[in-house]
Amino acid sequence: MCGIVGCMLNDNRKAAPVLLDCAKKLEYRGYDSVGLATYDERIHVKKDEGYIETVDEALNLADMPGNYGIAHVRWASVGKPSKLNSHPHLDEKETVAVVHNGTITNYSELKDKLISEGHKFISQTDTEVISHLIEKFMDEGSDLEHALRRCIELLDGSYAIVAISAKEPNKIVATRKDSPLVLGQKDGSYYLASDIPAMIKYTNRIMELNKKEIVVITKEKLEIHDEHDNIMFRTPIEIDWTPEMVEKNGYEHYMLKEIHDQPESVRRTLLQIDEIKEILDDIGEIEKICIVACGTSYHAALSGKYIIESEARIPTNVVLASEFAHSLNIMDEKTLLIGMSQSGETADTLKALNSIEGPTKLAIVNVEISEMTKIADYTILTKAGPELSVAATKTYTAQVTVMYMIAALLGNNEELLDKLNKVPEYIEDILENSEIIKSMAKTYLYANELFYIGKGFSYPTALEAALKMKEISYIHAEAYASGELKHGPLALIDNNMPVITIIPPGKDHNLTLNSLEEVKARNSRIVTVCSEDDDLVQDKSEECILINPDVDEILAPLVYIVALQLLAYYITIEKKHNPDRPRNLAKTVTV
Repeated sequence: MCGIVGCMLNDNRKAAPVLLDCAKKLEYRGYDSVGLATYDERIHVKKDEGYIETVDEALNLADMPGNYGIAHVRWASVGKPSKLNSHPHLDEKETVAVVHNGTITNYSELKDKLISEGHKFISQTDTEVISHLIEKFMDEGSDLEHALRRCIELLDGSYAIVAISAKEPNKIVATRKDSPLVLGQKDGSYYLASDIPAMIKYTNRIMELNKKEIVVITKEKLEIHDEHDNIMFRTPIEIDWTPEMVEKNGYEHYMLKEIHDQPESVRRTLLQIDEIKEILDDIGEIEKICIVACGTSYHAALSGKYIIESEARIPTNVVLASEFAHSLNIMDEKTLLIGMSQSGETADTLKALNSIEGPTKLAIVNVEISEMTKIADYTILTKAGPELSVAATKTYTAQVTVMYMIAALLGNNEELLDKLNKVPEYIEDILENSEIIKSMAKTYLYANELFYIGKGFSYPTALEAALKMKEISYIHAEAYASGELKHGPLALIDNNMPVITIIPPGKDHNLTLNSLEEVKARNSRIVTVCSEDDDLVQDKSEECILINPDVDEILAPLVYIVALQLLAYYITIEKKHNPDRPRNLAKTVTV
């Protein structure tokens, strides 16, 4: 995962404050450690283990000379979090500084060979090998660009690499393979980053860097070279994100801001309807659909399965991307293969899409410049805007919204499309009454485990709600289809196990109510998310989160989940955890 930043500023600004500001926008990619390297007569480095604000308070990261440099926030993969393992990594002569995202699988062999040649290593990381290789090749006469070229010819695994050298001042070089890296430019200054939010404050003119291309940035220009040293001309794309989208705007955490962004992000996504219709018309006849995804996107895909099979009558299979190899034989040229990913860089999902030829491939992503958009035949952009909290919220509802639009268009269901346009208002109702959910959080602060149950359209919602609770509050939470309780999970139910029941009005209401009665008979504390006019359910519940009665079971996945995101958030705050930085996790899983 990790986050990389670089900049070459051609005005009077120092690079360090810009690098630090950009790195803060990438903490969702890792926050074990942070480091900067700038150049002014020599390479200057400040780095340490810990959150950015902690390290900055101790080291004053913005106070570094030079108007170009590189920075890194780390999610530890090879080598535990420590100052020595923090990036940037130097060669032993301190003439080369490197930041890296990815995993070099053959680093041990390369390291042993370099040690036998006299190189001395100080870290446990795979990345330090890169700085020593570049030093070695520059000592042999290569310039910085071609030293990096020779280096990557030896590397196995995934990488995005950015490097500077004291031997070639005023130059940054970078390359990538299977890890993201984007480029930006404005007013003669140049930027690099793992993801667009890092640089959107400084430019929205973004360019992609393809696999094994090398970008060379000097004060005069930015050039992209292919594997044969040919110059590749690339026109910047203007991204419709604004700097305000990557700020907290008065909210305590990005997660809370992004929960509150959802009425607008759903509205923006609904505006895609004409583009989606055009794509589906172009694809033509579809006999079956297979959706591959991971984590939260997998739950959005499950909601898609329910609505597509219900409204469009097309068989839809949902497969965890990491298990996709076992499902290759179920697809042919009449299959629509959908890859769903917030970042468009999720390693398992990319591997799944790359592993098969024949089906038409459709990417549903939130990032316009991403690896998945290159693999797919068609792309639908969710319009959630940048999401900086590790726990996905608004990208989830945007993905589910796209699934519903696909189902409505394939099923020629104008009524469903009309209903979808009311969803933002229903979400706003929940947000306006969030104090009730906040007060409930104190009751469940000390819960050791929680059950979530739902049926039909609400089952994927239960899965996603349980995942949110696990991710940020560290409470063990499990979700079950309500009809499955009697097939085993009831054995765990007692008066210490709160059960959160998702029970919107609709055909599954009474069956879910039966399951609620089963857990109530085992003395569980019952929490329900239900319609505000559902007196029967409210009478059987200790606590209720009440939803607009116009939200039926078909729309419930887009609305009820918002209340459960808030519950997870407020419980996390009561437990004094940071919801934006859940332990052991990073947002974009590129390994």
